Amino acid sequence: MSDNESKSSCHMRQNCVVQPLLTDLYQITMAYAYWKSGKMNDHAVFDLYFRKNPFQGEFTIFAGLEECIRFLEKFRYSSSDIKYLKSTMPSMVDQRFFDYLKDLNPKDVSICAMDEGSVCFPRIPLLRVEGPLIMVQLLETTLLTLVNYASLMATNAARYRMVAGKNITLLEFGLRRAQGPDGGLSASKYSYIGGFDGTSNVLAGKLYNIPVSGTHAHSYITSFTDMNDLKQRTLAHKETGEVYDILNLAYKHRDAIAADVGTLVSEASSGELAALISYAIAFPQRFVALVDTYDVKRSGLLNFCAVALALNDLGYKAIGIRIDSGDLAYLSNTARDIFERIAEKYNIPWFAKLTICASNDINEETILSLNEQSHKIDCFGIGTHLVTCQRQPALGCVYKMVEINGQPRIKLSQEVGKVTIPGKKNAFRLYGADGYALVDLLQRSSEEVPRMKEKVLCRHPFEESKRAYVTPSRVEPLHKLYWQNGKVCQPLPTLQEIRNRVQESLKTLRNDHRRNLNPTPYKVSVSDDLYNFIHDLWLQNAPIGELS
Repeated sequence: MSDNESKSSCHMRQNCVVQPLLTDLYQITMAYAYWKSGKMNDHAVFDLYFRKNPFQGEFTIFAGLEECIRFLEKFRYSSSDIKYLKSTMPSMVDQRFFDYLKDLNPKDVSICAMDEGSVCFPRIPLLRVEGPLIMVQLLETTLLTLVNYASLMATNAARYRMVAGKNITLLEFGLRRAQGPDGGLSASKYSYIGGFDGTSNVLAGKLYNIPVSGTHAHSYITSFTDMNDLKQRTLAHKETGEVYDILNLAYKHRDAIAADVGTLVSEASSGELAALISYAIAFPQRFVALVDTYDVKRSGLLNFCAVALALNDLGYKAIGIRIDSGDLAYLSNTARDIFERIAEKYNIPWFAKLTICASNDINEETILSLNEQSHKIDCFGIGTHLVTCQRQPALGCVYKMVEINGQPRIKLSQEVGKVTIPGKKNAFRLYGADGYALVDLLQRSSEEVPRMKEKVLCRHPFEESKRAYVTPSRVEPLHKLYWQNGKVCQPLPTLQEIRNRVQESLKTLRNDHRRNLNPTPYKVSVSDDLYNFIHDLWLQNAPIGELS
């Protein structure tokens, strides 16, 4: 199979593992029971939503919609799928069921959804899925797995972007720590959507057109013992083509700047210098060096600056350094001070602005702490805490039936938070006079759309006393029809467009909703009509106790 064929058959921006059998067995057993009882064509409505924002925050970024739509586009049970299901299901299963599955497709399903990249909140459906009961039931697990991690990952990345600030470069370095190759690819894709600038993941770069970035590991430095390991030591001048001995140039500069760096030449590692010269010869226009293999201050910075100045003599500009251990605030300030002094001494202004990248097990709290210490880091490479979402490993989206054959359905629970909001609903975001989002409002689908500058009563879905009138300056419908009659109904945005929407959507939230520590809860309400409907249905379905 050619490269193009492989890419088109397996990905097309869709992981080839995403297929109808990527589901829980109970979806298949329920489907059979529906078919056996003649309920397969009952018209059902399901809401896909989450109950609580992740990371102790007050917002979530919706992601994964495109992959959901791509899944619907290619939903078919293959012959090998049917063969496997026959071998897995009990022998008593009517074999005609498998013939039914062969022809099953989502052409009668419709999906309304929020725009991918939008800020979203608990209880507001991310997707509303309706159609034949058997079909929409079979979609449940796959849709959840496509939305859950994607939204969690995009939210995590957006939070990192907010604490780092807009001028810091953020790179995702998590492939080696991700939950398998699929987790690694998803992390690269959705961290980019959430606001990261690039990834170390080469396959993600190819598949999703995400900028890739990388330098070298400590092993490259430690593979050199001394100058005897330097097999090549010459480099041609960028402009003239004249060949120079870059080792001699580096030696000369190292002796001259040792005092500026604040160390002795004798303390610097010769093997490290040999490695950096070798790497500079390989990448003279993209020279970024890891400087903490032995000692940042006494060896790494001195050797880097010596090689960077040698490259400057040959018409090249080094890019910067990466620090992977130690006191990042102190070391970044030390490095910046040295770069600035060398820039002034040699009259090369760009040297003062060399990039300083840090990549030492960084999380949100690390960045906040570094901000308080006035660090001089330009770029963070973030791996484990980003891709594994260590602060919260799952978003917890659920997929609940809210209507069957036009009849609303409610799930009750002793935990009020798990009670579902019944019926087919529309959702709107109401904005205040200051332009910020004020409240999200759920209404019954039969209700009139809220109007600008007209007062609307917004109620907590379960607490009677929590209610308020809102007079919106703007009303935004939150759902669009994305899939109907077996076709995509809206243009699917590019990854870059989704990435832009994340930042634009976040701007609609007040700072107190977005802040890292103790954010103000964002209000999600229901209309007065829906509130009364919920509680009437609750009373109708709740068992009545009996005392004796």
